[in-house]
This record gives sequence, structure tokens and C-alpha cells, in this order.
Amino acid sequence: MPHPVDRHVGQRIRQRRWVLGVTQGQLAEQVGIKFQQIQKYETGANRVSASRLWDIARALGVTVSYFFEGMDGEDADAPAAEKCAAPNKEAEDLVRSYYAIPASQRRRLFDLARVLSSAA
Repeated sequence: MPHPVDRHVGQRIRQRRWVLGVTQGQLAEQVGIKFQQIQKYETGANRVSASRLWDIARALGVTVSYFFEGMDGEDADAPAAEKCAAPNKEAEDLVRSYYAIPASQRRRLFDLARVLSSAA
């Protein structure tokens, strides 16, 4: 059974890859491995070495610490389902669409969303 930390890191890889619209094959090619290995990382079946995580972080445009966000020392022992809930498809679509908008317009959309959420 995969360790909860490995599952969390894999889920974060998958989320970031998905937001960027990068396929497992494209990420694998950038990192110099087979796409099946990316699949195993994303499920937590295989642990990601430090050097490989560094390469993945660079390919996905994030810091290595990004993959551990949302975890604290207590989470490492919690059941994986409690801390790595499957991401909401609608939220993922929203984030992907948000990043597809030019940066100058993104800020205006963000400000609008803040106003709308405080009005609700």
C-alpha cells in the first residue's frame, strides 16, 4: 500500500500537470522517463526520488515544496483518503480556464470573483 506522503506528492504532480494541460507523455518526455513511470508516481505506487522530483518541479514550473503543500507532520500518518481527496472536476476546469486568460485580465476576473463571493 502506498505511503500517504507518496500519494500526496503524486496527487500534486497530477493536479499541476492537469492545470497546465500537459499529458503524462509530455511530462515524461521533458523529464526523460516513460509515461508509465509518471502514472506510477501519480498514484503513489512508486516513490519519486529527490532528483526526479526536482526535474518534475522544473518541468511543471513550481518549486519542490509545492508538492508537499497541504501536508503537515500529522498528515503523514493519516489515511490517504482523508488528506488527498480527489480534486473536484469543476474546480480543476475553472483553474485551467483561469490560467488560459491573459495575465492582465486574470487580475480583473479575480477581483470580480472576490466581489461576487462576498455578496453571496
